[in-house]
Amino acid sequence: MNHEIDTSKHGPLGGAMAEAVRSCVHCGFCLPACPTYGELGRESDSPRGRIVLMKEVLEGAMELEAALPHVDACLGCLACEPACPSGVQYRDLISPFRAMAAREREVGWGEKLRRRMVLETLPYPERFRAGARMAGWVKPMAGLLPKALRPMLELLPVVLPKRVRLEEFYPAVGERRGRVALLAGCAQQVLDPDINVATIEVLTRNGVEVVVPQGQGCCGALSWHVGDHESAKGFARRNLGAFPNDVDAVLTNAAGCGSGIHEYPLILRGTEDEEGARKFVTKVCDVSVYLARLGELVAVPDSGRELTVAYHDACHLSNGQGVRKEPRNLLKAVPGLRLVELRDAHLCCGSAGTYNIDQPEIAASLGAQKARAVLATGATVVASGNIGCLTQLQMHLQRLGSEVRVRHTVQVLRDAYGA
Repeated sequence: MNHEIDTSKHGPLGGAMAEAVRSCVHCGFCLPACPTYGELGRESDSPRGRIVLMKEVLEGAMELEAALPHVDACLGCLACEPACPSGVQYRDLISPFRAMAAREREVGWGEKLRRRMVLETLPYPERFRAGARMAGWVKPMAGLLPKALRPMLELLPVVLPKRVRLEEFYPAVGERRGRVALLAGCAQQVLDPDINVATIEVLTRNGVEVVVPQGQGCCGALSWHVGDHESAKGFARRNLGAFPNDVDAVLTNAAGCGSGIHEYPLILRGTEDEEGARKFVTKVCDVSVYLARLGELVAVPDSGRELTVAYHDACHLSNGQGVRKEPRNLLKAVPGLRLVELRDAHLCCGSAGTYNIDQPEIAASLGAQKARAVLATGATVVASGNIGCLTQLQMHLQRLGSEVRVRHTVQVLRDAYGA
């Protein structure tokens, strides 16, 4: 019997899911690109296999609970999208499906509590800072805690960086060449606030005014990727109202945030804010992309020192936004810097939002592989464009006893300017 997806049954997101399902021709080009297929070796844990499972659930031919273990194991890294010759928009299926599943699945009280702790903490910097500080106190006793809570503690530093309070406006240095608004981020403000400082310093040095809207909040990507659609809509609406129109661009310096914002039209599909979201995302880009558009930058002084830097492609920058050459070109502009590539560079490091917490075994395996790939390059610094990747790399390099420094691309550039 042939089944069809009843798009009306699944609300405004039903059409997007149906189109993604229809686009897949089951060719299998996505399989070697998928990290979880490489880890688990099962068709049901590949993009092609998951599309079939989700299709069966959406058509009513399979129970949701049968598909969920395989859907839950998906990183959402989107490596399948550039690998797909048919142009399947996998992102239009996986997050909406998870949103649907969140409404219908049976979840135990322990899992509900853990998920609620994450969703009510990570998107809010002050709550996250307080929670991280308390976690630092109990981290030495992590072995005594429930197994489900240990991965969260392992990711957190024992001592948090000093808090940085951002001003609302930073003037350009010299002749003004542009005006931008910056998304400050959530976890990044707690785990590495210097990334925002470096971003502002590089931009203003190159003649760009920077506005940091005080009314902004979390981008909503975390909520969206775990299926909390209502929270994601709330965060999206808040940011649509907070960011000014009189800017050349809205800049992100965290790959997951940038990719998440570009999904605002999907998150707000069928609402009165959908058209506003479509206009808003046309201005959103990664800081490396904006600097590339700016043209010739202020020359970096030659320090006379040699530096070997490995570049790690954050999945939601390379796969989610198609940004690959711009960060590399920024690094290559530093005199004395030798840029080296990682083996299996297309594979996710295993961070992927809350994946370390939800799927700790797979995340740990991927993180260890990525750390070993960094060490194999002989680099003394590894650069990337996402706070989740940087945290994951830092943890696994430390586990291997490595002293390789982990830096955001703009931090490397800012440091070179100051050399």
